[in-house]
Amino acid sequence: MIDFILTPRFSQHFHSLNLREHRDHYSFLGSLGSGVISHVQDKYGAGAYFNPYVIVNGTMIKYAVVNFQTLLRDLTEWDTLYFAGRLHKPCKILIEEPNIRVANQRNLLSAVRCALLLLPPQFTERELYSTIAGLSYQGDPRMSYGSENPNKISNIVTHQLRNFRLLYHDLLMSLPNIRYADDQAIAKPNWVDNIDSDLKLWQDVDPDRRANMVRRLPKKFREKVYSQYCRKFGISDRGFKGVLEEVNDEAASGILKKQVAGDFDKRIAAEPDLPDVVTKAINQTVKWPSTIQSIKGLVSAGPIRSWKYLREKREKGRMKRVI
Repeated sequence: MIDFILTPRFSQHFHSLNLREHRDHYSFLGSLGSGVISHVQDKYGAGAYFNPYVIVNGTMIKYAVVNFQTLLRDLTEWDTLYFAGRLHKPCKILIEEPNIRVANQRNLLSAVRCALLLLPPQFTERELYSTIAGLSYQGDPRMSYGSENPNKISNIVTHQLRNFRLLYHDLLMSLPNIRYADDQAIAKPNWVDNIDSDLKLWQDVDPDRRANMVRRLPKKFREKVYSQYCRKFGISDRGFKGVLEEVNDEAASGILKKQVAGDFDKRIAAEPDLPDVVTKAINQTVKWPSTIQSIKGLVSAGPIRSWKYLREKREKGRMKRVI
């Protein structure tokens, strides 16, 4: 089943037109009209409405409908990581909107920075890409309850290593705090195609470097990291609000300000438990929207198709464990 993400600017209008043409794609909710469907989509979970097991030109697909602004916000702020996390992995973009393109470049760069905060000074390509691919699965209830293949992350990276390189190599080269251990290896023609290699990389773990990465994390996600350290440092709620005001990304005019690490970022960067705190922030970001989204599937897809989807996922996961 091939997954698609559709991003209309007006979800209710899309569902109204889609219901006329493809009523069979929808569960019983279709009988309640596009207003109810768009309400269920936007107000619960991660803002997605899924129609699975749809046959188009002989191919089975599953498509998610997400409002344009919801997708844009998740890519830039990581409020749920539901769609931002999916776009951390190689995918085919059929129709590209300029604002989404820019936002996704920020999203990919944020994924690299977040992964670097979780990794040691030396690591391999596969470790980096596995960390990036695994961000959106941390806290996902499907991973905890056997609804996903436990080897899914490693399988994604193994089978798409070349595509990960194409997606991230230029971004890695643009960062001043990371480099390949063997510069000659990436100078060879067609090195991207050599999927048997697993190149080593180094990162500069100087606190000032790491403070800059913390400061440049997506807004909503960064606030969760700040909140945990405010509690650890005994900073009051008023003090926390002061921290957020100090690092506000927008000036009064609405123009984005230059993101410069402050004293609080530097204090965080020097803490040895930073990887654990970042991991906890990921779990906090992912768990609730993913849980509600999974529950919402019982309504949006209907109980029969939802049970079929869950059963197939669990059977696939058990088969992979046996293998």
